[in-house]
Amino acid sequence: MEPGSMENLSIVYRSRDFLVVNKHWDVRIDSKTWRETVTLQKQLRHRFPELADPGTYYGFRFCHQLDFSTSGALCVALSKAAAGSAYRCFKERRVTKAYLALVRGHVQESRMTISYAIGRSSTEGRAHTMCIEGTPGMAGCENPKPSYTELVVLELGLYAGDPVSKVLLQPLTGRTHQLRVHCSARGHPVVGDLTYGRGGGQEERPFRMMLHALYLRVPTDAERVEACTPDPFVPALDACWSPHTLVHPLNQLIQALRAAPDPAAGSPQPCSPAVPHPVTPETEAQRASCLQWLLEWTLEPDS
Repeated sequence: MEPGSMENLSIVYRSRDFLVVNKHWDVRIDSKTWRETVTLQKQLRHRFPELADPGTYYGFRFCHQLDFSTSGALCVALSKAAAGSAYRCFKERRVTKAYLALVRGHVQESRMTISYAIGRSSTEGRAHTMCIEGTPGMAGCENPKPSYTELVVLELGLYAGDPVSKVLLQPLTGRTHQLRVHCSARGHPVVGDLTYGRGGGQEERPFRMMLHALYLRVPTDAERVEACTPDPFVPALDACWSPHTLVHPLNQLIQALRAAPDPAAGSPQPCSPAVPHPVTPETEAQRASCLQWLLEWTLEPDS
């Protein structure tokens, strides 16, 4: 697959207030270092110079995050008001997201809900990583929070000769690295995940981490932002991936995602178990967090 460049930015949704881009797997969203020759914000400035907001440092307001190695749907707000409306959808858990992944091994259960609490690792040498509460060998797992992910097996096959499953993942909560941590905790780490995957340098064969944001729906009051990106995990794009058993057809699951009603504020996602998500009044700290989020793209660069 060709590397990310200034010219190959893919747009899957566009309106007056929002863009949804199909982020390339090796492109950072933004960066303040000169070494990053291609970033998503630079691609956007190159493609849409007229849409850049001169009152912000980066020019564009990203409504959520994707890891550097994760590809797929990423929503961009084109005004401060649009960013605020998207923020409320994320805060109230009214956003629907679904990801594709290739994971190690053949997952035996065709459907499951993964429900390990996730916290931040305080183990020496594991800075900026997350952990599962009670993980053996971990010196500490700070502030673990309930976390829920739905997994549906799509196909079984081989990747470079090793058994691999293609799965659809729906995060019902939004913890850092949640999908990667949950898959690893179940014994099926994402192929190419150097942080939570197999040790001993065994993740050198894949050219990328096999995690892709497939589907996104943000039901703001003014419009329903909805986008579905192409499936990158097909043999035509990666000859190392050789599926041999179909478990659940992806097209049917996408149709179900599109047909599902928007989640009510604070409720579980459609087709998910009755996971309790109590709705509590917004605190001063949360309001301050929202304000910081909205202002985040106007901050001066680090000195």
